[in-house]
Formats: sequence, C-alpha cells, structure tokens
Amino acid sequence: MPTPALQRVGLLVNPVSGRGRARAYGEAVRERLTGAGHRVLDVSGRDGAQAQARASAAVAAGDLDVLAVVGGDGTAHLGANVCAQTGIPLAIVAAGTGNDNARGLGLPRAEPTRMADLVTAGRLRDIDAGRARTDRGDRWFLGVLGGGFDTVVSDRAARMRWVHGTPRYVAAVLRELPTFRGIRYAVQVDDQRIETTAMLVAVANGRSFGAGMLVCPDAQVDDGLFDVMVLHRISVAEFLRVFPTVFSGRHVHHPAVEIRRGTRVVLEASGVRAQADGEPFESLPLTLEVVPGALRVVVP
Repeated sequence: MPTPALQRVGLLVNPVSGRGRARAYGEAVRERLTGAGHRVLDVSGRDGAQAQARASAAVAAGDLDVLAVVGGDGTAHLGANVCAQTGIPLAIVAAGTGNDNARGLGLPRAEPTRMADLVTAGRLRDIDAGRARTDRGDRWFLGVLGGGFDTVVSDRAARMRWVHGTPRYVAAVLRELPTFRGIRYAVQVDDQRIETTAMLVAVANGRSFGAGMLVCPDAQVDDGLFDVMVLHRISVAEFLRVFPTVFSGRHVHHPAVEIRRGTRVVLEASGVRAQADGEPFESLPLTLEVVPGALRVVVP
C-alpha cells in the first residue's frame, strides 16, 4: 500500500466539547499527525467565532490541504461553514455527546487514533450542504435544521449539565413538552405550500439530530434534495406515545407526520429562531437551498 503524501493539516479543537474529551482527542490527533511527518497548523480560538475566522483565513491563504475539526456537531457545523465550496476537505473527529453528523457519514466515534489516520489517508466524498442566504452572508449546515419544539429542547438541553448524550435530549423533551402548544407555520417546498400549526418543522440534509433521533430516516447527504418533516400539532399524550419511535424512524408513519422533498424551502413563523446541527442559527423567516456537492468530507 503506498504511503500517503505529507499534508498541511489545519487542526481546530473545541476544548469543552464532550465534557473536555475533545481536548484529549485533539492532542492525540496532533501527536499522530506530526509523528507521521504531516505539518499541523493550530487554528483553534478562544471561541467559535475566532476559530472560524482563523480557519477561514488559513483556507483563503492556501495554507491547508485539509481541515480537521475535533468536537461535536457544533464543531462540525463550524467546519462546514469554513470549507463549503472551497474544495478543502473537512475531516470530523467526533468527540461530542451527539455526533449525529459523524454517525451519518459512517465515521468512527471514540477512536481518535483511527480518525487521526483517516484525516490524511481517508477517502474523499463530495456531499450536499444546506445554505441560508442572510444579510451577513451565506450560512451552511451539514445535517438537520429545525425551528420549533426542537429549538426549545436544544436550548434546554444545553443548560442540563447533569446528563449527557441521548438521555439529555430525552430529559429536555420531557421538561418542555407540557407547556408547548405548537407554532403557526408557512412552509414552502419548491412550488408546494403548507400552512399549519405544528410542533416542529425539520429541514434535513442528514438523517438525525438530538443524538440519534432519526427525524428524516430516508434523507441522503448526496441526493441533491432536502427531506422536510412537518409534525402537525398533536396532544401531549399523543406526542409521548409517538416520541420513542423517532429513534427508529417509525414516526414517519404517524398521520400527523408529513414528509416532503425538494431543493428549496421557505420556512416562515413568528418569533421562532432556528437551530442547525444543534447550534443556534437564524430567526425565521428563512430561505434554504440544498447545494449539491458543496462540501468535501473525509470518510473511511
């Protein structure tokens, strides 16, 4: 087997991700890459904004052959916003509590040494990414964008330090559900428009969010389409009955669940802020488009 060529690797580590696990993973990745002779440029920052600016500057200057991000879905989201439409591959070292994007791409988790080797020797795969045009420029997402109950749950989960991974999201759902009454939406998928009161609307490039909830189980990251899931308003009791089926994707068979597919989505609601890849995104209304092959990622 031929020896991989030496590469210039940008390393972006979120030190607080995974209860500090990412810091240890980042050191392991750095040691593995430098030991193999690769040049590693640390583009981490004091916060996400500084790290994104440093990584973007390195990409623009032509200083990198690949960007490796070490953290959870939020760190992968940051990396996607750096690498989209640049041709620079994004290598995700999964070190978070959810890791939905890494799971969807078939990447190893809890294996920093294996992922370090993939950074420079893995297969390159071109995948789609979701794009929102904003006054501050384009914003991208890898997996799932949602606006509604999922945003409320995501905010609650971020404040729950006593539980982690999937149990954190389940606990947040149970805390928020009793007071949630649904949101009035207008959703346009290509030329089809829906007006409804719904629990949430998810615009999916990937399949899952919330640490393994298969919100759009048939979504594919390279089919040039969004899967849009609308959960129309249901009672608390019915929600609790249906909720466990989201982990297997069987919720899509419930009569209150509607799935549509398209390349462009306009999502409108009053007083709702979206989340994407588990990160705070933009306030609605939003116009979203899937951009085929916008992102090159490193996979096994």
